[in-house]
Amino acid sequence: MDKQQLSKDILKLVGGEENIDQVTHCMTRLRFNLNDNKKADKETLKNTPGVMGVMENGGQFQVIIGNDVPKVYNALVGNMSKGANVGSSAASTGPKPKKNPISALFDFISGVFTPILPAITGAGMIKGIVAILVAFGWLSDKSSTYTILSAIGDGAFYFLPIILAISAAKKLGSNMYIGAALAAGIMHPTITALLAEGNSSFAGIKVVAATYSSTVIPIVIAIWIASYVEKAVDRITHSSVKLIVVPTVTLLIMVPLTLIAIGPLGSIIGNGMSGGIAWLFDNASILASILIGGTMSLLIITGMHYALLPIIVGSMTTLGYDFIIPLMLAANWAQAGGAIGVGLRSKNGQTKSMAYSTGLTAFMGITEPAMYGVNMRYKKPFVAALIGGAIGGGFMGIVKVKAYVLTGLVGLPGLAAFISPSISTLVYGVLGGLIAIASAALITYILGFEENNAPQAAATSASTETATTATTTAPIVTEETKAQDEQVFSPITGEVRPLSEVPDPAFSEEIMGKGFAIQPTEGRVVSPINGTVFSLSKSGHAIGLVSDTGAEMLIHIGIDTVKLKGQFFSPKVQAGAKVSVGDVLMEFDREEIEKAGYTTITPVIITNMHQYASIESAGRTAVKEQELLFTAKA
Repeated sequence: MDKQQLSKDILKLVGGEENIDQVTHCMTRLRFNLNDNKKADKETLKNTPGVMGVMENGGQFQVIIGNDVPKVYNALVGNMSKGANVGSSAASTGPKPKKNPISALFDFISGVFTPILPAITGAGMIKGIVAILVAFGWLSDKSSTYTILSAIGDGAFYFLPIILAISAAKKLGSNMYIGAALAAGIMHPTITALLAEGNSSFAGIKVVAATYSSTVIPIVIAIWIASYVEKAVDRITHSSVKLIVVPTVTLLIMVPLTLIAIGPLGSIIGNGMSGGIAWLFDNASILASILIGGTMSLLIITGMHYALLPIIVGSMTTLGYDFIIPLMLAANWAQAGGAIGVGLRSKNGQTKSMAYSTGLTAFMGITEPAMYGVNMRYKKPFVAALIGGAIGGGFMGIVKVKAYVLTGLVGLPGLAAFISPSISTLVYGVLGGLIAIASAALITYILGFEENNAPQAAATSASTETATTATTTAPIVTEETKAQDEQVFSPITGEVRPLSEVPDPAFSEEIMGKGFAIQPTEGRVVSPINGTVFSLSKSGHAIGLVSDTGAEMLIHIGIDTVKLKGQFFSPKVQAGAKVSVGDVLMEFDREEIEKAGYTTITPVIITNMHQYASIESAGRTAVKEQELLFTAKA
């Protein structure tokens, strides 16, 4: 399939770029929000090579592509000149689910801080480079070159409230430029000078002195409240004057309110968080460092590390240094050590190669291949890595290693973060990281591991251990490969239904492939075959598998559940994971999904049916996990 030509054909047949308001994709289909669905040529699209089908659902115009949809989507977006709204998940239509407060908080923090990381890490790297040049005597801190480079590095941090205001406003769905104007208002030099004098007031109300440059919490709280003010004013304002009234009223309310109440309160919270961390490391640094260094990898797995971002940024901007980044280095390098230990102990050449290569990437600061593909796969090395992170972190706590800049990857490229006026901090930081590597590698070597504990275990295994990411995906069977009979075991406990009962033509008309559907009675999905996870939707609702004998499968949990954007889904694997029958792939909250207005009926289909002659049912009307569901006959 020529993806470029197909994308051009689709672009033309949906009515051209000017007819596209938004285009996104899920696991199998392009999802268009068109200005006028009638302008799309559905019949020609259906007959276009590479298009499996076309349907309209919930106002969306959907073009079914199959497993190649990400490539077609990328080609489509590349052919669009005006920059229509694009994204990797479906548009936000349909009923909105209730969010778990903790999940919503992590999502908000991640959504605000992740987009600004390139700006502050780039500036941080420049600060690190300047520190290196000064430390080695290659640059005088009295020179104008030093002054300019320092301003480049400090600029993003000094004006951090403005950067955060833009990011927070975008995340909250309010006007980014009103947010930026709000931040600029409280940081204006005149306001700064006025607050420095003290005894200021606005309309007779005392304005508490506070410093807003390089702060985090005050502006985030202010933008959060401003989003409600802006939307409330927008609702009650006539459309003819919204452009003038909404920003004017929002700024008139929010800038004084921030100076009078929100800013001082936010400063107290921010300073309290930074001060609390500083107090903890001043009074119990060893215990805190052991605890954080030993559990950091677990925080990353659960996504809870996002909660540390405001603390790290706040400490860096308020105190000038941070204690947590060094502990991240210890945890990351411990994962490298665990993988290296696997390489040293293993007698399998392929395992050695994968362990050493993923260990190297973890050493550079990218831990996922080592953590998921090796250490968690063999279990004991992951435990060893946690212990190694605690040991390395404990050493860093004893010598009080600090990071002075944000440098992106917490690994070898980010060591500049530890350079201070004294080179000893860098030396101690590297030494702590090496201790973490050596400890994890040694413990892994001593504890050992069973290579047959990997997910390639026998098909009869009913293990509920989490399958994990491999470094490569298994090859998909080609036209020239002779297919074999494939037994497909049930991935879910529930009632067996024919595909014709699935309320989606892509499945009910067998456009995507053949198989059966299951109405779940439990919220868990296990592997129905021995093979590899070759794709996992970002929203978690769909899993693509390829068996060891070449059968390509799709498990699609519910219909239109892509619109939930990951809510109520908890993936237990990543793309590339080797799995066996019974390995847990996904957990989902069946009741909450149905409360949100979605059916949970789950098609389980063979997508490369051209390789098979027929589907033979096991004859069950109710099925449990790992019971035979059907056989694909070659």
